[in-house]
Amino acid sequence: MKDYGTLSQAINKLKLEEGYEYDFNLLDEKIELKSQKEHFNTEEFDVDKVLRFEGMSNPDDNAILYAITTHNGKKGVLVDGYGISGGQVSKAMMDKLDLKAKRPLDH
Repeated sequence: MKDYGTLSQAINKLKLEEGYEYDFNLLDEKIELKSQKEHFNTEEFDVDKVLRFEGMSNPDDNAILYAITTHNGKKGVLVDGYGISGGQVSKAMMDKLDLKAKRPLDH
């Protein structure tokens, strides 16, 4: 398993070394690529990697970093500061981003 370091180091490694160049935003039923004016429903992207970061001094400093590839080939990252249960997202989006899904979890 690759060591990604801190959240900011992981973002840099994914972007510079692994080609995840875009920044996605999480909306209630889709993810958004604001720079390209595109939206992707849950069936239009795959979660390639999930990296979890826990705050050393404050449990509220948890963050989850998703490496995502859209079905039209856009690779990017999505950072969720509190985990998917922290925001108001649809059940389909929660299922898509669920940490318990059958995909490797990197730390």
